[in-house]
Amino acid sequence: MVQLLTRGIRVSVKVFFEGTYFKNYKLNYSYAYEVTIENQGEELVQLQSRHWNIFDSLRPKSIIYGEGVVGKKPIIQPGKSYTYSSMCLISSSLGAMVGHYNFINLATARKFRVYIPKFRLSPAFAMN
Repeated sequence: MVQLLTRGIRVSVKVFFEGTYFKNYKLNYSYAYEVTIENQGEELVQLQSRHWNIFDSLRPKSIIYGEGVVGKKPIIQPGKSYTYSSMCLISSSLGAMVGHYNFINLATARKFRVYIPKFRLSPAFAMN
């Protein structure tokens, strides 16, 4: 698990190798990841959007952005956390993801960025 604290928001990520799959006649490596976002601050905050950089050792970097996470824009109270799971397919056994979330402080209406720690996408057999 990797973790990063930004402006009172701790982001923790666990990665799981799910196996290999064929998609569009090409071999892909499937990774599931679980993200926990914990509000260690004193204000009510809401996640607005996400931005991911996905690195694949056989392809150019992919940039993914959009509203919320898994169809939600969670409001996180002080001392509480929000956990979600998602997945990623890459064409090689080695890759990584890193990014950020855009949040809004609901008490002050100020927007701020929370960084997602870089995490590796690699099966145990590739880590020799």
